[in-house]
Amino acid sequence: MEMALREVTNAESEIASANWPGIRLLRLQNTTSDYPLAEASIKSGWKACTPDSARDFSAAAYFFGREIHQKQRVPVGLIQSAWGGTPAESWTSLGSLASDASLMPVFAQRARTADDEATNLLVLQKEAREYEQAVTRAKAEGRPTPARAWHPDFRAWGPAALYNAMISPLTRFPIRGVIWYQGESNTGPERGPLYARLFQTLISDWRQAWGQGDFPFLFVQIANWNPGEDWPTVREAQRAALSVRNTGMAVSIDIGDPVNIHPLNKQEIGRRLALAALAIAYGEDIEYSGPLFKQVTPEEGGLRVWFDHTTGGLKAKADVLTGFEIAGTDQVFVPATARIEGLTIVVSSPKIPAPEFVRYGWSASPDCNLYNGEGLPASPFRSK
Repeated sequence: MEMALREVTNAESEIASANWPGIRLLRLQNTTSDYPLAEASIKSGWKACTPDSARDFSAAAYFFGREIHQKQRVPVGLIQSAWGGTPAESWTSLGSLASDASLMPVFAQRARTADDEATNLLVLQKEAREYEQAVTRAKAEGRPTPARAWHPDFRAWGPAALYNAMISPLTRFPIRGVIWYQGESNTGPERGPLYARLFQTLISDWRQAWGQGDFPFLFVQIANWNPGEDWPTVREAQRAALSVRNTGMAVSIDIGDPVNIHPLNKQEIGRRLALAALAIAYGEDIEYSGPLFKQVTPEEGGLRVWFDHTTGGLKAKADVLTGFEIAGTDQVFVPATARIEGLTIVVSSPKIPAPEFVRYGWSASPDCNLYNGEGLPASPFRSK
């Protein structure tokens, strides 16, 4: 969410055309706190959207706001409260985290991180010295400045640290809704399985803090990325959050970059988030989601998969439908042949004569190509 407009695809032309007097932008300073603050640290106060003010603003939020402004012809105010590479527990209040026993691993993870912090600081200091030496050598040899290794900020990873400083002060603002684009920092064998509970807790936490009812909470399902550890588990946790009232999900499994954790096509991210907002917040009768797994039923020698959000039918963006796997009771999955039959998919494999389970797009960067007739991609899923 923090990626600026100046960093995305076609940045130069997008910045040049960012003249929207009806859109106002506000940016918060990245700050942490041990307790809830009453006043936010403002990096850039309310400004009309111009090329100058938009260039450093969240690209995903800008494209979302532009779409809403153009379609609804209403003024739009966007508040950017975002810190890249941070986990969801940092954005959740201590009260909500501590009141749920199932979230206690959050504090255990923090304790382990704290125990290692002294060693980590020494490593960072060593890396900083080596980086400065590498920069000096690169300049002397006329080479480009090398990239600096990224490391998580210890302060920003503390439970409630960002909620206290960057969310709590905003709860006095009346808002129409929230867009959320995060999840990568909650992947891994320890954090991934906890994300479903944690994310839904965060949503209810914010709604309670604002006291404006169940305002729309729209989020991006994390994109494809090859080294992604436990990416499918977090995507499934995000899909599960759709059971919460007034939520919507923009699937990005088809527009990520397998070698770049920060995909540059934020235009489509913003458009898909806006579709959800137009339907959920503004009541437009439009399709706003790709196919979402509904249920699976037995079929002779295979399984039949049913979906919601099948407007315009189911489509494969290639000659062959890809991304499906099936398994028997042992849950050992093998690639499946998949074919479209009406508004369902029939999957089978000669290796699994009596399949029980199906999954789709279940890898860090899967080869999957199912869409609905509106050109919106199906979410990865697994049946239970």
